[in-house]
Amino acid sequence: MSTSTEPQSAEKQPIQLEVQVESPQACLREVIVTIPQAEVQRYLKEAYDELVPEAQVPGFRSGRAPRKLVEKQFKDRVTDQVKGSLLMDSLGQVTDSQDFSAIGEPDFDYNSINIPDSGDFKYQFQIEVRPNFDTPAWKGVELSKPVEEITDEDVQEALDRVLAKYASLEATDEPAALGDKLLLTGKFEHGDKVLSELEEENVTLESRLSFSDGVCEAFGELMVGATEGDTKTGKVTIAEGVEDEEMRGTEVDVTFHVIEVMKRENPELTPAFLEELGDFESEEELRDFVRDSLTRQADYRTQQELRKAVVSLLADSASFELPESLVKRQTMRELERKVLELRRSGFDEDSIRGFVNASKQNAQATTEAALREHFILEQIAEEENVEADDSDYDAEIALIAQQSDTPERRVRARLEKQGQMDALRNQIVERKVIEMIVESAKVTEEPVDKKSGDDAGEFAVYHSVLNTKETDAIPEAKYEDNTPAGAEVDADKKD
Repeated sequence: MSTSTEPQSAEKQPIQLEVQVESPQACLREVIVTIPQAEVQRYLKEAYDELVPEAQVPGFRSGRAPRKLVEKQFKDRVTDQVKGSLLMDSLGQVTDSQDFSAIGEPDFDYNSINIPDSGDFKYQFQIEVRPNFDTPAWKGVELSKPVEEITDEDVQEALDRVLAKYASLEATDEPAALGDKLLLTGKFEHGDKVLSELEEENVTLESRLSFSDGVCEAFGELMVGATEGDTKTGKVTIAEGVEDEEMRGTEVDVTFHVIEVMKRENPELTPAFLEELGDFESEEELRDFVRDSLTRQADYRTQQELRKAVVSLLADSASFELPESLVKRQTMRELERKVLELRRSGFDEDSIRGFVNASKQNAQATTEAALREHFILEQIAEEENVEADDSDYDAEIALIAQQSDTPERRVRARLEKQGQMDALRNQIVERKVIEMIVESAKVTEEPVDKKSGDDAGEFAVYHSVLNTKETDAIPEAKYEDNTPAGAEVDADKKD
């Protein structure tokens, strides 16, 4: 596709330029921008017009040096300044005039771009964009909504988990049992190679132990009965989503060394402890708080199931490919967004750590699914004018502050500093869209069978068994020096 951008009446005269756009992938555009030499000369003239009256040249009073001498002495500096101005102004025109919606910054090598002495100035860049697709029909869809009841038993179990975090730990010579704390180290090996080592770590003895890229499924079976000084050897299954294809699904050996076994004794709910826990005036108030957190967690699970159902129904008519580079770059951002949502939904840090590990174990598939959901829901939001207002932000921040027992002002400041306000906005808007779709849908409610879940009995540790570090994928330039093919030939023709 080739377009021309004509100047319009404005304070600053737009650049005469030609734009060629290619679409190698649904979410990627390769753009070649051609700026006539006349426009380059206009920018150079404006730059020198501004410089000459103030230029300081040896042998001349300030601003009195001949223009030709100023142009000669300051050529490199002015040319680089003009290059920056041309790039900034032309990029703004291109993104404003084209019909794609950018979701990233233009990708190019600034240092490889040079202003020619004659002929057209050409440069090229890649930019990630939202995919184009027809909005699926979403009104009146049929949905099954899971309904989860919070019982007194649920509240007691959750309260026990809260109290366990404040439990006193006492070393024991007794054999370890489920629920005990273990101080241990670990060594992970594959054949003769040591993959990584886990330094001293306090873990709760549960049925499974998860890592960032694998799971020890039989951890409970392996460690129940262990005593101080014992060494236990088991297996860890590497996740299918790791980057090393050869290691996907592989079982590696793990050797745990038990440094200490600790029994937990939960604190009593005395007035002093209730105040320390969160200024609760009574046990009943604490139980109400726990019930509220469980309700928000249940609401989150319901929202997630509805979200999956909605997107599954809509995705069939909104097919588009996502470039692997985009998925890789968005992985950490999507993970941060999910953690933010889990915190406002009342989940504790142990649960969040388990979610993070599960996501990292299958990072690409998890992120790709989340991006598809985002693009579909965002397009519906734009068409229906769904947006987040100040009260929405205030409510979200209040929930996060309540869960973390942190002042709202500090939560907001942290989110702004970490650049997570956009993630918060997406979270709000997408939830509103889901609620709008559900409101117009034919909904059948189904009780949740809590016994069918398999998430219980796992403890999560942030550790990479394969000892890998996350890196951002950097897309390669279309041409090695970032100059479009044929640009030199075109320049020669202009001479």
